[in-house]
Amino acid sequence: MLNAAAKPLVKLVERYLPDPYIFVLLLSIVVFAAAILFEQQSPLAVLGYWGDGFWGLLSFSMQMLLVLVTGFMLASTPLVQGILDRLAALAKTAGQAILLVTVISLLASWINWGFGLVVGALFAKALARKVRVDYRLLVASAYSGFVVWHGGLAGSVPLTIATPNHFSEAQIGIIPTSETIFAGFNLLLVALLFIAVPLVNYLMLPKAGDSVYVDPAKLQEPAVLDTGTTRPADRLENSMLLALLVGFAGIAYLVQYFAKGGGLNLNIVNFLFLFLAIVLHGTPRRLLHSLQQAIAGGAGIVIQFPFYAGIMAIMVQSGLAQSMSQWFISFASAESLAFWSFLSAGIVNIFVPSGGGQWAVQAPVMLPAALELGADVSRIAMAVAWGDAWTNLIQPFWALPVLAIAGLKAKDIMGFCLVQLVITGVIISLVLSFALT
Repeated sequence: MLNAAAKPLVKLVERYLPDPYIFVLLLSIVVFAAAILFEQQSPLAVLGYWGDGFWGLLSFSMQMLLVLVTGFMLASTPLVQGILDRLAALAKTAGQAILLVTVISLLASWINWGFGLVVGALFAKALARKVRVDYRLLVASAYSGFVVWHGGLAGSVPLTIATPNHFSEAQIGIIPTSETIFAGFNLLLVALLFIAVPLVNYLMLPKAGDSVYVDPAKLQEPAVLDTGTTRPADRLENSMLLALLVGFAGIAYLVQYFAKGGGLNLNIVNFLFLFLAIVLHGTPRRLLHSLQQAIAGGAGIVIQFPFYAGIMAIMVQSGLAQSMSQWFISFASAESLAFWSFLSAGIVNIFVPSGGGQWAVQAPVMLPAALELGADVSRIAMAVAWGDAWTNLIQPFWALPVLAIAGLKAKDIMGFCLVQLVITGVIISLVLSFALT
């Protein structure tokens, strides 16, 4: 049934979904017009919001580019390629490959979202080198695991409200992760998704005649040959001593960082990937060759993220995001507020694809409503978190690193992700609305 349902959706998306760059341009126009029509903002004011906020994600854009680059460089080392290949050898059939990549992606994304994006995409490539499987669904399965990130260890909303002096502390106090990430309803939801998401991907597996395969040879990372050492510069570029000195210095810092109780965040993930790649490539020349291969896939991140920053600025500064949230909760009760918070967060996420940024927009609306209605504040916060994670399934913003590593376009995977959007949306809604713990 799911294969039959997915087939027309895949064809529809392949035919009509434009390149993510076109998508972000259209989204910019829609938000610009909505701010004028619904918030009575002047065109000049909206233009000012857009231009002033256009470069607001520069730091984050660089982080995301480094997620792609450092992950690619690490994966192209002989050691990591060997590990991925041995794991991939566990899958003997197309169905097993789909299940395996989904579970690995879910687990990695629950630990850390940046880690999950890179690991899922790299493992999908390793599997495609071993097993004859529809490459579109394989990569879509790798990306679908990302849906659990905001209910996991690196969820920005639960970690924010568990941190002293967070911006809503005067209203709700400090809410420990035992009431959010490790609450019974959230653990139940994560467990159900760990079952449902792999199963749905497996059931969407196309028949052989409808599948799209990729030549495994095209997924092999090119070998790096060290040149001769006739020049002093060549000896430096091929120096293992230089690479190991710098690489182990970075690893020593990480050991010290974790010994002091430091946790995973995007900068630490990138730092870890980079210095492991430096050590495992062995020489600067090999690392730089890998970098040249990796950087080619980062064009989408570089050009599109500034436009999303402009969209987010309009949504926040014009009041459009708050108005959307307020409309959804205007007809909510204490029992239904979690559902409407989840749904509103999913829609706002299309325009504000940032967990922390979205919480800053929605918390001033959702928290007073929860307090007034007597709803469970921790559940409402997690409803916003899950809404943010949910529509990432069809938001090209987060898929860009995965697509760049895999060498696909958004239209290749979004049809499968749309099926997951519907099914996971039902599961998340039911658990948030009816789970007692």
